[in-house]
Amino acid sequence: MEELKIDISETNKGKEQIIINKKYKYNYSYTKKNKSKVYRCTEYKTLNKCKSYIIFNDKKEILKYDGVHNHFEQEFNAALSLTKYRIKKEIKKSSIPFNIKPKRVFNQISQDIGFICSEFKSIKSQIIRDINKQLPPNISSFEEIPEKHYLYITKQNENFMIFKNQNVIIFQSPFQAFLFKKYCDDLFVDGTFYVAPDFSYQVFITRNFVSELNEFYTTSFSILRNKEQETYKTIFEVIKSNCDITKDNGKTYLILYNIENWNYYNNIEHITNNASESFNNYLSGLFSKKPTYFRLIYTLNNDVSLYPDTYERRMLGVWNKQKRKTLTKTNKIKNIIESYKKMESFLISNERNRSHIAGLWFECLINLNNKIN
Repeated sequence: MEELKIDISETNKGKEQIIINKKYKYNYSYTKKNKSKVYRCTEYKTLNKCKSYIIFNDKKEILKYDGVHNHFEQEFNAALSLTKYRIKKEIKKSSIPFNIKPKRVFNQISQDIGFICSEFKSIKSQIIRDINKQLPPNISSFEEIPEKHYLYITKQNENFMIFKNQNVIIFQSPFQAFLFKKYCDDLFVDGTFYVAPDFSYQVFITRNFVSELNEFYTTSFSILRNKEQETYKTIFEVIKSNCDITKDNGKTYLILYNIENWNYYNNIEHITNNASESFNNYLSGLFSKKPTYFRLIYTLNNDVSLYPDTYERRMLGVWNKQKRKTLTKTNKIKNIIESYKKMESFLISNERNRSHIAGLWFECLINLNNKIN
């Protein structure tokens, strides 16, 4: 058996968690009759259905270990869990500036709380290192774009890339195709240069307005080599074919309107291209500089994989606002933490330095102290 480095952490619910070689996390599953404990990979209950496991006896000696995983290493997530666990232990041993139990409150503060705990080093650099290590080497020309790749498959195990020629590569998941066809009369298009890989000209995006939800969904991505009219025609012809659309929206739209007016098709309520620009800004915020080809596809693929679930839940009304209720002190604390987590995520996505993050959480602590008192 290979030499394993085992660290002990705990889940958000306070249950024991095993971390192997600082790369994979295992949660407690069950105890056998001989008192040995079985821990399964945390990806066991996800779409990955990872079957890796480890079994310990009551002396924490390894009885059996299956280390075969069907997913990427989790170096960053493992480091995050260990850091949060150590921070919580340190907090429990330290004096608290306000009279509350720290476990549930501080457990919600994400990775960069390490910046205001001097005994812990920042793990921000591990994010970039982990992602870069998992993704393939960068490519420098359109000709190097592969015809097939595992990033062209969604988490639902469906095709994401639908077309490629010497001028454009088009991505559209089956669910995006469903949305495009159902809401094709409310079509918005726009291009962005900020996230286009160096060897390409533009990332072209279509969005459709879902009237029942009063919101927009991105329904295709295309990476263009040039800005020729024929390239855009190809995009719409391919998408129409992929979505099995019989009416001639795309063709009529392209012939009767100049490129400068390609901001909407039929929705007069949203006559500007703000619907598309908002998503472009969202994409730009994910990268501090132009992404590599594979990192861009990896990010878009992850984003698209969330669409079916969010659409279904919102169509069922799950996102409706709950009735207002009197907030307890605990709820107020939780809301403050959540708001600062969102601000922190924004800072991290823009790769701000540690002083910005430290200042943010210092402000959070002051705010919490004022609210408690």
